[in-house]
Amino acid sequence: MAEADWDEVTYLRKKTPRAAQLRSQQAVNAAQRKGAQVDTTKKYNAGGNRQHMNNKDTAKLDRETEELHHNRVSMDVGKIIQRARQEKNFTQKDLATKINEKPQVINDYEAGRAIPNNQIFNKLERVLGVKLRGKDKGKPMGGKK
Repeated sequence: MAEADWDEVTYLRKKTPRAAQLRSQQAVNAAQRKGAQVDTTKKYNAGGNRQHMNNKDTAKLDRETEELHHNRVSMDVGKIIQRARQEKNFTQKDLATKINEKPQVINDYEAGRAIPNNQIFNKLERVLGVKLRGKDKGKPMGGKK
């Protein structure tokens, strides 16, 4: 058997460096020392597909809260819905089931927290038999009560 030098190390398999390791400053310096060609490119807007990008427009929107808000259902419409529902002896859940919506939607409309939706108003008017829009709010629909 041949004499083995203890300072000598034999690699059977050497892992190839990953892309991140190849781009490290240490790898770039080593390549420059060896005289290898190093290609550097600057990427603009790299990773620009972010969900939460802060820019000057968001600050402007925050300052303009009064102009850029959604209209809510007025409290008088909420009271009309609540009164008509109670006259028909419906719970909020019963009414929600009849118009194929969640009970939370009815709760929001009665509390004045909901954003008006004409489709939901149509369903509510049809089931409750009361007008919820226009100048004759609260009046019965065409002869029904």
